[in-house]
Amino acid sequence: MPIVDNAVYVDGRRIENPSSLSETFEHTRRHHGMAWIGLFRPTEDEVAAVADEFSLHPLAVEDALAGHQRAKLERYGDVLFVVLRPARYDDRTESVSFGELHVFVGPDFVVTVRHADSPDLSQVRSRMEEQPDLLRMGPEAVLYAILDQVVDEYSPVASGVEDDIDEIEEALFSGADGSLSQRIYALAREVIGLHKSTLPLTDMLDRLLQGSDKYGVDIELQRSLRDVQDHAIRLNERIVAFRSILDNALTVHSTLVTQRQTDTSLEQNEQVKKISGWAAILFGPTLVGTIYGMNFDNMPELHWAFGYPMALGMMVASSAVLYAVFKRKRWL
Repeated sequence: MPIVDNAVYVDGRRIENPSSLSETFEHTRRHHGMAWIGLFRPTEDEVAAVADEFSLHPLAVEDALAGHQRAKLERYGDVLFVVLRPARYDDRTESVSFGELHVFVGPDFVVTVRHADSPDLSQVRSRMEEQPDLLRMGPEAVLYAILDQVVDEYSPVASGVEDDIDEIEEALFSGADGSLSQRIYALAREVIGLHKSTLPLTDMLDRLLQGSDKYGVDIELQRSLRDVQDHAIRLNERIVAFRSILDNALTVHSTLVTQRQTDTSLEQNEQVKKISGWAAILFGPTLVGTIYGMNFDNMPELHWAFGYPMALGMMVASSAVLYAVFKRKRWL
């Protein structure tokens, strides 16, 4: 169902649970309250109805419908348009999946458009409804709570990636090769995607804080936003460290593979040397035996009494000389 939750709040309390968007607009105007509408993969007509009622900018509406946007914050008059890229870590596949959340924040409304299961905005709504003093601060407080939830959900993702990096470091020096380079490269791509999702957060929060005085944001809410910004900064520093470690791991892996290949090649060369040396040692007796085995009538020493001992001596001498030469050169 596209409409996940739909409520009107007055003075930090939920007063209406409209069954349709038209009722939400009516109750909001009548009670001078705040509408909070949660949409999940809405149709174009549903987004158009919200856009017409709250005068949302066409470019922002187009981005919300199209999806696949980068994380950003844009202001259209008195309406903020925020795109967030939440992430989740799957323990089963040891991979990171990215979602997309669009948030429209106006003077008396908050509209969220999700294109994935993450983040869990029901937790945000429950938290805010349990803190009416915070919810009483208006749409900016809801935006803060959403940002806080998204940043908090990055923490288990970073922990999962860190565990994967630890496994890679162990495998790096254990001698196990296989598809380790592919795993390092795949994890590096996930970390890059995570960095692209989290890096804009610090600038977005900084811009929100800079405009706080102009738009009359409560001082306590400003402090809460700074706390989220601090978490985002630490998160980005952690992810930058991940990228550095993975870059080094890929370099070290390439060096180790090259070293193993070189060691194997040297070992093969040593074996070839030994085989060649013994082949040469056996070649001397074979040559002598071959020559004196041709059975020509007129051959020197063929009928000599010492011809046979001489041939044997030549075989032994040639083999001994070659063995000494190869031993000295450390071929044997």
